[in-house]
Amino acid sequence: MKVVIIGPAYPLRGGLATYNERLARAFQEGGDEARIVTFSLQYPDFLFPGQTQFSTEAGPTDLAIEVSLNSVNPLSWLRVGRKMRAERPDMVVFRFWLPFMGPALGTVARLVRGNGHTRVVAITDNVIPHEKRPGDKLLTRYFLSACDGFVTMSRHVLADLQQLGFGQKPAQYRPHPLYDNFGPIKPKADALAALGLPNTAGYLLFFGFIRAYKGLDIMLEAFADKRVATLPIKLIIAGEFYEDSAPYEELIRRHQLEDRIIRATDFIPNEKVVDYFCASDLIVQPYKNATQSGVSQIAYHFERPMLVTDVGGLAELIPAGVVGYVVPPTPAAIADAIFDFYAQQRGEAFAAGVREQKKLFSWPVMVAALKQVAGGS
Repeated sequence: MKVVIIGPAYPLRGGLATYNERLARAFQEGGDEARIVTFSLQYPDFLFPGQTQFSTEAGPTDLAIEVSLNSVNPLSWLRVGRKMRAERPDMVVFRFWLPFMGPALGTVARLVRGNGHTRVVAITDNVIPHEKRPGDKLLTRYFLSACDGFVTMSRHVLADLQQLGFGQKPAQYRPHPLYDNFGPIKPKADALAALGLPNTAGYLLFFGFIRAYKGLDIMLEAFADKRVATLPIKLIIAGEFYEDSAPYEELIRRHQLEDRIIRATDFIPNEKVVDYFCASDLIVQPYKNATQSGVSQIAYHFERPMLVTDVGGLAELIPAGVVGYVVPPTPAAIADAIFDFYAQQRGEAFAAGVREQKKLFSWPVMVAALKQVAGGS
């Protein structure tokens, strides 16, 4: 099968790019021909909250990546769509995560389908965004209506598709596969040494770009709990601020947490991900709302216990009491879990649960689901 994946990839950076590149390899490993079409411009600079959209690492040498789609230039949409319509791939897989991308991706999808051969499917991270804006539903519907089928990575998003009126199209829920591309598990002592951290404390990890819905403020409030304060532990904040850091710094000052916080608030390059996860005892996701999270799948790969909040589809992949905790998004509930984890020494038991549970998340299953909703074999 000839497959084209349209979405972020090198030279863009971040979880979406990492996922799409790994998906292309999964198609190749199954005997398919796969390439990626990515953005020459993903976001205008004034819409991008981080430091840079582009990777400073070397690009993959085993993938064909075409940099040609401009998210705000309709002429680019027409060029890409017409070219792909003429090429007649068997399947085009769009990665859809934000209504802003609806016009560009929806136009390309319509043009491609015009050849009467190519099947268009979408991996829909979100169809109702975390941070809602006027016009979101209109832009999202424009894209979704151009697709033949969908794969969602949470049951929550599958329900959202039905709510928006697309329940009649083929759709499947398949969990986010493992992020197994960050290298093998490293001994904790080696990871701590690589980060320059002493092996004299326990470490919790908040990982990924920082936005309001991810609940870092709740986590800081939980860390100020008197019981948690008695524990010899520190919180690693590893990820770039995508909003003003001042409110978080104020919480740290107010609760006198300075000595218990480790900041790594720049973008974390792929080669350093292993160190942050393997140095940590517990991966925390105190989100206020969510659909799914790639952070969980990195934690599964590195066999780290997790603490997640019971919002959206976040808890679907985290069996409570087996691989970690699923708690309400409140400081008290999070503090209860942290204290229990260390006081009852649950790390080894949860890690064993993670090792067993991670067997469920495979890339061939995701590839098969995409082919099925496309009407292929």
